[in-house]
Amino acid sequence: MLQLKQYVKKTPRSLFHRLNLFALGTLLTLASLVSISTQAADVRTTNVMAPLEVWDWNSFDQELATAKAMGIDAVSVDVWWGKVESAGDQIFDWSYYDTVVQHIENAGLRWVPIMSFHQCGGNVGDTCDIPIPSWVWSHYSGTSANELRYRSEQGNYSVETVSLWQDSLVLSEYHEFMDAFEQHFAAKAYLTDEINISMGPAGELRYPSYNSHDSGTGYPTRGAFQSYSEVAKSDFRQWTQTKYGSLSAINNAWGFSLGSINQINPPSNADSFIANSEQYNTVYGRDFVRWYHEALKSHGQRMMDNAISAFDAAFGGVELGFKLPGVHWQMGSPNGYNRSAEFAAGLIPSDVDVNSTAEAHGYASMIGLAASYNNSGRHIILHFTALEMDNQNWAPQYSKAEDLVFWMGSGAAAQGVEIKGENALSGGVSSNAGWDNIENVFNFSSYSGLTVLRIGNVTHGGSGQSRYSSFVQNYHDRWYFSGTPNSWGVWDLVQVSSTKWQMTHYFNANGAFRIRHSNQNWNEAYPGGNWNIWQGAGTYVITFDARDNSIDVLKL
Repeated sequence: MLQLKQYVKKTPRSLFHRLNLFALGTLLTLASLVSISTQAADVRTTNVMAPLEVWDWNSFDQELATAKAMGIDAVSVDVWWGKVESAGDQIFDWSYYDTVVQHIENAGLRWVPIMSFHQCGGNVGDTCDIPIPSWVWSHYSGTSANELRYRSEQGNYSVETVSLWQDSLVLSEYHEFMDAFEQHFAAKAYLTDEINISMGPAGELRYPSYNSHDSGTGYPTRGAFQSYSEVAKSDFRQWTQTKYGSLSAINNAWGFSLGSINQINPPSNADSFIANSEQYNTVYGRDFVRWYHEALKSHGQRMMDNAISAFDAAFGGVELGFKLPGVHWQMGSPNGYNRSAEFAAGLIPSDVDVNSTAEAHGYASMIGLAASYNNSGRHIILHFTALEMDNQNWAPQYSKAEDLVFWMGSGAAAQGVEIKGENALSGGVSSNAGWDNIENVFNFSSYSGLTVLRIGNVTHGGSGQSRYSSFVQNYHDRWYFSGTPNSWGVWDLVQVSSTKWQMTHYFNANGAFRIRHSNQNWNEAYPGGNWNIWQGAGTYVITFDARDNSIDVLKL
C-alpha cells in the first residue's frame, strides 16, 4: 500500500498556490510547477439544524430525504446534557441519539453534534423543555444551587446554565460527558463533520442577559448584567486588585474613596450606569465592562480547552466550533445605550474604539479567542448568527444587524479565523428578502459555511426550500479530477466530509492529473501542475482536502 501527501499553503479568500516538490522516488515525478492565483469558493458546508427534539420519525425521514436531494451536507443536532445524563452523575442514556444519527446516516447525510450544556426552553424559538441535570444543583458539598447560578442586576437567578464563575467545579462534568460521547459514538467519527461546544445560554458564548429569568430585558432593550453573585463579585475584586495592586491605587484610578476591597462591586444602579455612559466615560465603568467581558472570554477558552482534551481519540481529527450571537439591537442608539445590549451579553469591552475596523467594531477580542488556536493543531470554527437580517437603525431597536455580520466577517478574516453563519430566526429563511441578505453575505464577506435554522423551514416547499436549493447549487464548493484518463475533461469528486473530496478509480497506465475547482475555468487548478502519480495499473483513492489543499494518493 502506497500513500503520498503533498501540502500547499492556503491564504484566506484569495489563494496563492505554490507547490514545492521534493524527490519522492519513482512514485511521483514532476511534469511542471506553476503558481496560480484564483478566487476561493464561497461555501464549503451547507447544513441544517435538526428539530430541538424529534417526535415524528416519519416526518423527520421525509425532511432528511428532501435535504439530501437539495444537496445539504450535514445536520446539526443538540445533544442535550439534561436528556442524556438526567438520571445521575455518569449515568448516560444515548439511546435517543443512537436513533437520530442512524436516521441521518440512512439518509446519506453527515452530522454536527452540539455538546448542549444548556437548557432547552426559555429562548426565542424553543419548543422543548429539557433543563440541565437537576442533580447538578446539589452535587457540590458546601455550594448551594443559587451559588452555581448567574445572579442578575435584578437579583434573579438563571437556571439555564451553570455560571462561568463555577467552572472549577463543573468542567469535570462536561469532560466526562464528552469522553462518554466520544467512546459511545466512536464508530460514527466518519460521519462527524464538526463538534460544536455550547458555552452559554442557547448554546452561545454569552451571558443570559436577555433571558426569561429577568423582566423587561428582552429585545430590543439593553438587557441586564449577570455578575451579582458573591463569587462573581469576588472575582471582580480579585481582578481589580491584580490590575492596580492596592486599594489606594484603585481609589486613585477610579476617583473613589473606598474603605475596603469588599466595597468593590458591580454597578449598584445599572440603569443609571448605562444611561450616563459611565461604561465609556469613567475608568470604573471601563474596568467593569472589561472584566465582565474577559471573564466570559476566559470561560470560552476553558470550555474549548476542555473539549480539545476530551476529544482526543476517535474525534481527535474532527473540527471543533463555538457560536457567538448576533446581538444587533441598541447598536445605533444615539445616547448612552449605544452598544449596551452587547455589553450586557459580555461580547465586547468598552475600553476600545468600538467604531474601529482594526478592533472589528469591538469584536476583535472575541474573535481572538478562536484565533488563539490557529497554530494549535486543532481547527476551530467560529459561528455567527443573524445573516438574514437588515439594518433597522431607528427607535426602538436601533439595529445594525447587517453591518454587524460584515464586521464579524472582516474581523475573522483579519485574524485568520474561519467563520460560518446562520439565520437568527426561522422566519428569516422563509422570505426572499432574508435569502437576498444571506447571499449578499457570501458574495462579499469571508463566511465559509451556512447552517439553516431549521430543517423543517427549508424542506416543505415554498421560498425556504427553493432558495436554499438554489443557494447550494450556486455557492457550494465543487471539485473535479482532470487528467490523462479522462482526456483532461472533468470527473466529479465526491464530498466525504466538510473538508475532504474523494474519488476511487482504476487506472491502467501511468498518467497525470489536476484537481480543479471549476469545470469551466481551466486555469483554476490545485495545487497546479501535472502529476505522474501511478506506476502501472491499479486502483487508486485520490483525496483532496479543501482546507489546506493537500492531496492524498493511495494505491489499494
